[in-house]
Amino acid sequence: MTASASLEFVGTATTILRLGPFTLLTDPNFLHRGQLVYLGKGLFSRRLTEPSLQPAQLPSLDAVVLSHLHGDHFDRVARQQLDRSLPVLTTPAAARKLDRWGFGAAEGLRTWESRVLERDGWQLQVTSAPGVHGPGPMRHVMPPVMGTVLELREAGAVRHRTYISGDTLFRPWLREVTERHGHLDAAVLHLGGTRAFGILVTMDAEQGAGLTELLAADATVPIHHDDYGVFRSPVADFEAECVRRGIGSVRRVERGERVSLTDQPTEMPTDDPTGGAT
Repeated sequence: MTASASLEFVGTATTILRLGPFTLLTDPNFLHRGQLVYLGKGLFSRRLTEPSLQPAQLPSLDAVVLSHLHGDHFDRVARQQLDRSLPVLTTPAAARKLDRWGFGAAEGLRTWESRVLERDGWQLQVTSAPGVHGPGPMRHVMPPVMGTVLELREAGAVRHRTYISGDTLFRPWLREVTERHGHLDAAVLHLGGTRAFGILVTMDAEQGAGLTELLAADATVPIHHDDYGVFRSPVADFEAECVRRGIGSVRRVERGERVSLTDQPTEMPTDDPTGGAT
């Protein structure tokens, strides 16, 4: 499987994915450093980093992929400034609320349900994968979350396959991602080791390494790890745990950088300070 595929990291879980002729935005979070985000149930967190760009600097998009509706994944800036005609592929619960906010093209996908985008003879299949953000009693506190499998096809053949974890915890049943879809070219993992009321709700270093080992993607890109005060597990700990386990697939990407999701591990510099945005 070979096709052009890259990830530009904006911050938190916000990325611009360029897969063949398609351009996707994930989990849009554009708050500035120092601003507070509301996470629900009386929980707030302050942003520690600055995103690499703002909505006006985004390239032309085919769709938004939203793992769940939390303030650090779809914030008040996104709600005010994103094009409301854009397709937003997300959980059914998030789609219902986005529709009330005026995002009429939001569509909820049940687990393992797919939608196909088409452009220039290519197809991009977007499939909702399972996830658990709130374990046990925390399921009543945390919103439903989905992972996403993105399969780029040309003439019916898969040319590239990327998995995005969403804010899921590691569970052995996530092996179903590869059992159903096959080998992954890339896995994009939401880390951070976030705790709510003392309970782990996003993967820490050990869980992230466990999922990396389980999925065995050619490239693993960690995101969602240092942008808010609630993130307690540094990406360096994840990298160290992967080294300890003999995992060599990790590719770190900094805000504003673009990294290849193909078999070429070198960083792909942008053509201008906004990453080629228009």
